[in-house]
Amino acid sequence: MRVLVIAPHADDETLGMGGTIARLADEGHEVHVAVLTGHGDLPAHPLGGREIWTTVRAEFEKACGVLGVQAFYYEELPAVMVAEQPMWEVNAIATRLVERVGPEVLYVPFLNDLHRDHRALYHAFSVVWRPYTPLGRKIRAVYAYEVVSETHLNFPYVEQGFSPNIWMDVSDYLETKLTALQCYESQLQPHPSARTVEAVQALAVWRGSQVGVAAAEAFVLVRKVA
Repeated sequence: MRVLVIAPHADDETLGMGGTIARLADEGHEVHVAVLTGHGDLPAHPLGGREIWTTVRAEFEKACGVLGVQAFYYEELPAVMVAEQPMWEVNAIATRLVERVGPEVLYVPFLNDLHRDHRALYHAFSVVWRPYTPLGRKIRAVYAYEVVSETHLNFPYVEQGFSPNIWMDVSDYLETKLTALQCYESQLQPHPSARTVEAVQALAVWRGSQVGVAAAEAFVLVRKVA
């Protein structure tokens, strides 16, 4: 099957579901990954110059090679500013991407992640996967993944937290995920930050313990047509 993973920022795909990507690719599925944000067309981005994205995109491509990604794509929505862009423009980018790839399975960030880029992109792709449209009907399953340092920093006493109902056994692919994660030298932080190899490994082991396997990644099933 053809799978499309939506990464608001380069590294989300590996942090959130690197083991699943590696497993799906190893099983012969076509895995495509799209990074939706970058410098944008701003004369000056508040986070810094274009070299930031040049660095992290090089790391992303190296990680994709480790994970076995078939193809990757870049869009240029300005990072940390997606929610400030006209909604129709963000929706149009999401639509064109799905039209280009033609996925049967779509993975997106969790709706209530702390990061507003994640939230805005979840909503944009929810427009695309509407099941009563010709394009949406082609997407047979939609899953939301969790990202350490974003998914677990929402406010579960105010809005719904991440409560998975799908687990992917990645016991045989955890080391591949961790190897891919180490490609992101510019993004990893010192222990005990959540954005560390140790934290990502601990989460995989914890998720695995919930379903009786050595390591797993967890998802929320948004919609599936059998």
